[in-house]
Amino acid sequence: MNSEKSTRLLSPTDHFSVLLSPTPRGARLARLLATEWMRTRELPYRVAEAAEHLVAELAANAATHGRVSGRDFRLMLLARPADLRIEVTDTRGDDLPRHRPPTPDAESGRGLLLVEALADRWGVRLGPVPRKTVWAELDLPTPQPERVRSGAPGGLPQGPREGKKPHQAPPLPPMAHGSLPRVNITN
Repeated sequence: MNSEKSTRLLSPTDHFSVLLSPTPRGARLARLLATEWMRTRELPYRVAEAAEHLVAELAANAATHGRVSGRDFRLMLLARPADLRIEVTDTRGDDLPRHRPPTPDAESGRGLLLVEALADRWGVRLGPVPRKTVWAELDLPTPQPERVRSGAPGGLPQGPREGKKPHQAPPLPPMAHGSLPRVNITN
């Protein structure tokens, strides 16, 4: 009899962390990995879409402005009951992100405006030297109890309709006195 113990992961974890190369390819991989992790967490579409843009921007900044040859950047995602936290850590603690007004024809310089617009909260944490972490948080919607749609007692619930499957005709209304209607067919 085999007495080895096996460990199985029964559900997705609430934490994801990975080291990536500070290159455009590493930034793209950060976005793809984050998108897949969020898909397995079944996060609401609005949150997942905003988070995907935030990861793309923060990872691109780490690969562009936080790049130090031979040093990776870290992407970390943390799903908590009330919010989703995104952290990108690089090794350029001396180069803090700051708003720089872009010129109309500039090809870059709008990233922090995007982060500010999408995130509910964001900021920078220094340390340990030589690192800095740029973080952003997105609030998760709170689950709402099932509500009644009409004001009448026994109104229609918000959930899916009972008794109808996709691509199925709606049920016929009940007939009076259990009889079938007469149909006259003439040629």
